[in-house]
Amino acid sequence: MPLQTLDFQPGVDKEGTDYSAKGGWVDSNLIRFRKGRVEKLGGWLKLGTTYFLGKARALHSWISLGGVRYLGIGTTVKYYIEEGEAFYDITPIRTTTNAGDVTFSATDGSSTMTVTDTSHGAVNGDFVTFSGAASLGGNVTAAVLNQEYQIDLVTTVNAYTITAKDTDGATVTANSSDSGNGGSSTVGAYQINVGLDTFIKSSGWGVGTWGSGGFGSASSISAVNQLRLWTHDNYGENLIINPRGAGIFRWVENNGVSTRALELSGISGANLVPTVALQVITSETDRHLIVLGADPISGSSRTGVIDPMLIAFSDQENELEFEPTATNTAGSLRLSSGSFIVGGIKSRQEVLVFTDTSLYSMNFIGPPLTFALNLVNEGSGLIGPKAAVNAPNGVFYASKTGFYFYNGSVKKLPCSVQEFVFNDLDLGQAFKCHMGVNSEFGEIWFFYPSIEDATGEISRYVIYNYEENHWAVGSLIRYSWLDAGIEDLPASGATTPQGECIFEHETGFDDNGAAMTGVFIESADLDISSGDSFSFIKKIIPDMKFVTDPAVSNTPAMNIVLKRRDFPNQSLTVDATTQVTQSSTFSNVRSRARQMVFRFESDDDNTADDQLGYKWRLGSTRIDIQPSGRRA
Repeated sequence: MPLQTLDFQPGVDKEGTDYSAKGGWVDSNLIRFRKGRVEKLGGWLKLGTTYFLGKARALHSWISLGGVRYLGIGTTVKYYIEEGEAFYDITPIRTTTNAGDVTFSATDGSSTMTVTDTSHGAVNGDFVTFSGAASLGGNVTAAVLNQEYQIDLVTTVNAYTITAKDTDGATVTANSSDSGNGGSSTVGAYQINVGLDTFIKSSGWGVGTWGSGGFGSASSISAVNQLRLWTHDNYGENLIINPRGAGIFRWVENNGVSTRALELSGISGANLVPTVALQVITSETDRHLIVLGADPISGSSRTGVIDPMLIAFSDQENELEFEPTATNTAGSLRLSSGSFIVGGIKSRQEVLVFTDTSLYSMNFIGPPLTFALNLVNEGSGLIGPKAAVNAPNGVFYASKTGFYFYNGSVKKLPCSVQEFVFNDLDLGQAFKCHMGVNSEFGEIWFFYPSIEDATGEISRYVIYNYEENHWAVGSLIRYSWLDAGIEDLPASGATTPQGECIFEHETGFDDNGAAMTGVFIESADLDISSGDSFSFIKKIIPDMKFVTDPAVSNTPAMNIVLKRRDFPNQSLTVDATTQVTQSSTFSNVRSRARQMVFRFESDDDNTADDQLGYKWRLGSTRIDIQPSGRRA
């Protein structure tokens, strides 16, 4: 028989069986399909030389009027602004004590110190910065005390513990001379409560401690019982930020990166600004600040309790004015379909607002109503606040029932990996799901926590190529995603063994300077004449292209793995593994079975240097295959 070309259809298909997907691919990792061909993903490198605290679950970039490029980073414990590859902590201050309100107590031979501050309002993990403290008399000097600390354990409403450290972060152990209390000038500046790093449903029975409240009673949404998710947007060149369930804050660009964000409701001139919220959005065309899940107005003030279906918006061109009058455009709207607002996103001339069950379109119409609401769809709410993205051709989002596309109307996307993904998605941590655009390649990325991985954290992804209409899957830990544009390259929140960081993607071919391992694509079962005869493969003629980094001296290689089985429900047996380099011509193999599977993968057993600095792309590999009878 003549040689047979292995030209599989682009896209991974996991909706059927490995046999029914004949002519296609059934599994992948760290690859993409481009122009119908398989290639290894581009690499990533860490941004800057330092690290920050907390997982970066939200990213936002903008350029000031002076041409300075900023990257806002909302983590699980802080908010940073990156400028010039340096990270600046602008986390808002919740409260600052009077001098002498804070006292310290140390124990000889222990690094644990007790801090006393009446009605401190802190929770475990909060950050506090002390100033004005005097030495306790021994090892715990003034320099040890007068710095930022993260609270270890809240013991009472009036006390908590910290671990003493020097200015380099090394633990300090108190001695017998540390008998003082820090003096009468100590001041404590408390940052806003850190919130949660694990999602807990914030309404309905079971949120509070056992036995608290009436049976079936709801628990109010607050910053301390919400997964710490930030939303952020520009109002001019300034930045408006909101940790879900907490207050609204503004960072003023002219004041510089050394200043912190201030609560919007406390700024001079603020009038009835919501004090808590689920999300903030700036409506760019009409210049309103939109607050999703605001606290309602009661008399001359706000209630301080989130209404999860209420939308409040400021006066036009004034983010500090929220009191509705006959002469301004401030006001509010309340949604009716759903139980709470999950998230919102800007899309061309409208703002899309998602509840847990529905999608609304919010359009500026001018006075006296200001905005009009249109119920676009019921039955496909948003799975998580970050699970929608505005792409060049429309808005893509994920619901609990699948992937959807909005461009004036809602359409469910046909998806060849839907069952695989949503059966594996950990719904208990679904609020961690997020979606991003990689516009250079026409891709939508969806990251989710996996039941199989059982980490409770983001561990897997799905890629949808909206230009070529196919899907790929894989494993990658990324807490957030930001497309290239203002940033030169796509960016993501990630973790290294050294700490939390930002990765820049599609740069080079490696994993932050190390080899990108575990790259593969695996085909569906291949047979001859519907499998009524055995097949015998004698030869593989590889066809692939290696793209190398000129600065790296290496010999790129990959493997072709041949697997076999006689019946669809049998386990696969690896029959041959062939290393392929750019100079490889053919490989002799001897494999006989009814069904064959081809796996193309990175050569992780290659020498360390030869694993670096390249990517591979599949062409049209050919095989010498012929019938070999009907009996085993």
